[in-house]
Amino acid sequence: MSWPEGYERRVLAQVDSTNAEASRIADTLAGPAWILARHQTAARGRRGRPWSMAKGNFAATLVLRPVETAEVVALRSFVASLALHEALVMTTGRTDGLSLKWPNDVLLNGGKVAGILLESLGQRQGVSHLAIGIGVNLEVAPSEDEVEPGAIRPVSLMSATGVAIDPEAFLDLLATAYARVETMFRTQGFAPIRQAWLLRAARLGEIITARTGTRETTGTFETVDAQGHLVLVTAQGRERIAAADVFF
Repeated sequence: MSWPEGYERRVLAQVDSTNAEASRIADTLAGPAWILARHQTAARGRRGRPWSMAKGNFAATLVLRPVETAEVVALRSFVASLALHEALVMTTGRTDGLSLKWPNDVLLNGGKVAGILLESLGQRQGVSHLAIGIGVNLEVAPSEDEVEPGAIRPVSLMSATGVAIDPEAFLDLLATAYARVETMFRTQGFAPIRQAWLLRAARLGEIITARTGTRETTGTFETVDAQGHLVLVTAQGRERIAAADVFF
């Protein structure tokens, strides 16, 4: 598998977290760079939650210097989700069982196999850096007592499909897929990304619950709008939700 042109590739034996490493090196990078760690000592997920990092699993961060507004930059969670889906299809040779959970998880047979964390790394000469952190349970899934109560159960690629792949080999597939989808995003905008994402969406047309802090909204998952917001049809009408944890 060839490596996409214009992307740097760094592989570390151990680091606190790849997103933290991205923050440390962002100002020194000449262009986009992937950082892969064989082991993380302080991995974290959304809202600062700990992320379990077992041996053989995948942890990497893509560092970008985007030029768009913050609202457009945030849509790269959908770009990353599509690339992850494509890499997993290339790994397993199958599409059945794979789906995308709004806003940033990949499901396999209904369980969470991968997650994405987007973080702004601050400003440099007026241009922000973006870190797209990606974790995939290639070999081992965290135990259910390691995840938030009510959250979707974690699964591993190995246990669900019997397919084994080395993290560096998976990085090659993911980086290639990401470069392709990123080019589509830059040249054609969010519309084709949104359409492709919805074709792979988990629980589209079904009743789900979106939780933001102490507020819960339950309704039928109608779509994702042009801004990437979750659209639910509730008893009170149609609601657009910019950020939340989704449960079903």
